[in-house]
Amino acid sequence: MAMVSPRRLVQNHPDRGSDTPSSSIEVRFLRPGDVEALITLEQTKWDQGQAADRAELAARIQAYPRLSIGAFATDGAALASLFMKPIKTAELDSAATWADCARVETPHPEATGSLFGISLSSVDADAVTAIFEFFWPHALKHGWRDIYLGSPMPGLQAWRRINPDIPVDVYMREKRHGLPRDPQLRYYRNKGFKDIVACKPEYFPHAASLDYGAILRGHIPLSAGAPLWRLVPLPWLKQMRRLLFRLV
Repeated sequence: MAMVSPRRLVQNHPDRGSDTPSSSIEVRFLRPGDVEALITLEQTKWDQGQAADRAELAARIQAYPRLSIGAFATDGAALASLFMKPIKTAELDSAATWADCARVETPHPEATGSLFGISLSSVDADAVTAIFEFFWPHALKHGWRDIYLGSPMPGLQAWRRINPDIPVDVYMREKRHGLPRDPQLRYYRNKGFKDIVACKPEYFPHAASLDYGAILRGHIPLSAGAPLWRLVPLPWLKQMRRLLFRLV
């Protein structure tokens, strides 16, 4: 996700709009040969010390080849990358830090329908949308039900100065006009991560969040029909994805 950083948890701030038409974006599972393009993306998006290094990127692709996805421009430049891993809820609950959840390891032999979002890096909003559209039919076919991630709460530090004796959990769940008070939690809610699962201290270093992390969950649309989707040919799901992605 190099130094552990909260951005490594599918924690992007909203990207700029894209000038590149979505039809010109190539989305596919990542390969070892993509590492150099991904390094350029990492260094463009993140400060030194936050960007994943070559070894880390290569290890993710090797360990999770069908959960590592990239979006590329016509000239081969990487516009966005998404890395995920299978996780069991017991592992998520017992993890004290982001690193406990995000470390690259041999996938658990027991069946699980849950994923943990290790990292989302992007410089193009349309490329992010294209990645999720690409992954959706594969998620339905495999039986993935939900994605967890750890998010910072950048408004916490200022709030705590005014409310020093109130538990952080109160801030995490506080809402304005039906949406989370914290801007990052609000951003993720708008991306489909509507369930706030837990508040963890010392989760990752992030000054504005006082090192706290919020664990969020997003449900994969229509995943409740997993037994049916396993029977539907993948090409059919791919044909359906653009219409269904927009409907849900």
